Amino acid sequence: MKNRRSRIDVIYDILVAVEGEGGSIKPTRLLYKSNLSYKLLNAYLRELIEKGMLAEEVEKKKKFIVLTENGKRFISELRKMKRFLESFGL
Repeated sequence: MKNRRSRIDVIYDILVAVEGEGGSIKPTRLLYKSNLSYKLLNAYLRELIEKGMLAEEVEKKKKFIVLTENGKRFISELRKMKRFLESFGL
């Protein structure tokens, strides 16, 4: 049986998915890349937008999720923490 992702892992996966698409992604594509249900993804998106890590933009009647500077900083710091933990075999 596989372990479930932690809340931080899910947030990291969402932010990295947006980053991997050049910092801007359509919601449906993000749904597939993050491997979450529609309801759960929307809950995380609301929180991440509220905390300033992501933003919503509408361009030619199409909605995009955009990674903010705050989101980029969060990814960077979390990557440092993961490397630190791995250096101790954790």
